[in-house]
Amino acid sequence: MAKYWFRQKSFGYGATPNTWQGWLLTIVSCAALFGVVLFGPAIRDNGLRVLWMVLGGAVVLLPTIFVIHAKTEGGWRWRWTTNSEATDPKSLSDD
Repeated sequence: MAKYWFRQKSFGYGATPNTWQGWLLTIVSCAALFGVVLFGPAIRDNGLRVLWMVLGGAVVLLPTIFVIHAKTEGGWRWRWTTNSEATDPKSLSDD
């Protein structure tokens, strides 16, 4: 049985940390992204600076998003309300 680190959001799209592993991944990813942004101004060439920011951000964010998606119970989808009966917009229409 897989241990999930994140739970589905009650409204919107995505996930939120549910265990210490999820919180650790979130904090480490934010710190790594902050490091990429903090080091950017040290690069004098504007072209290299843009390349550093784009590639550095992608190297940090893409694996993080992949792990979060894989470790979320029930996957990601848009949720309208916290009421389980009204989560599907089709159920809200008058037939």
